[in-house]
Amino acid sequence: MILDHVGRTPLVPLRRVGAGLAVPLLAKCEHMNPGGSVKDRIAVAIVDDAERRGVLRPGATLVEATAGNTGMGLALVVAARGYRLVCVMPEKMSMDKRTALAALGAEVVMTPNAPPDSPDNFQNVARRLARERGWFLTDQFCNPANVRAHEEGTGPEILEQCGGKIGAFVAGAGTGGTITGVGRFLKKRVPGARIVLADPVGSGLARWAVEGVVGADAPYAVEGIGTSKPPEILDRTVIDAAESIPDDESFAIARRLWREEGLFVGGSAGTAVAAALRFAARGNIRDPIVALLPDSWDRYLSLSWVRA
Repeated sequence: MILDHVGRTPLVPLRRVGAGLAVPLLAKCEHMNPGGSVKDRIAVAIVDDAERRGVLRPGATLVEATAGNTGMGLALVVAARGYRLVCVMPEKMSMDKRTALAALGAEVVMTPNAPPDSPDNFQNVARRLARERGWFLTDQFCNPANVRAHEEGTGPEILEQCGGKIGAFVAGAGTGGTITGVGRFLKKRVPGARIVLADPVGSGLARWAVEGVVGADAPYAVEGIGTSKPPEILDRTVIDAAESIPDDESFAIARRLWREEGLFVGGSAGTAVAAALRFAARGNIRDPIVALLPDSWDRYLSLSWVRA
């Protein structure tokens, strides 16, 4: 079954993009999961957990608030296990994602780009639909199975692939599950490892991670990471540092990853690698730095930054 091939993604050195650094810069290639993103892991974990708890009926409808990637991962799961899927997405997200989800049989509900306290916010709409229609809310922003998928899967994979030595792990935060789960695992196994949040300029998470106060909210184009309201499952106590990366830098690094490394990834991968490059350049790390590449470029091909 295709779900058996989620995880165990490659860890590859960035020899050109990371040239001149004192330590190796490695990329965890989550875009090589079957559904094209790191969210395949949590889609399987959330549905497995719900089935174990007996809260999913045969033929049930799942609903999720998604930037697109969790929806794609859930589409894999529902296809394999006979459920239906409704994805609620804000207008900001690319047409490529909407088209792909519809092609996979998901019902796509679009919402305005509304703030977290608005009833029109995509998360609030998904919760309302679940409540009113009796659908199962997969609830990636609050579901502890999200964190467990990374604490028990992604984190151990990375440490094994690094031969037990890792200086820093760098990732963005959408739900916060990846950086929380991997961070918790590494803190237990490699106490000196640094956990670095890569955040878009315009998101309030970077300041919150370091100071405990949410930063100013402003528009940005990178999709799937950052927010003005810290997600429930994002544990700031595992985060040691944060880097705020502007859109143009994220997209420039993404294009370098395509052209210099053959890694066909999205803009948030550029954010993570840009943050890792900044962190590595300070020279305080002796062991490899791992940057997580969340998703594939195929869901952004209609956007102007891809053609720059």
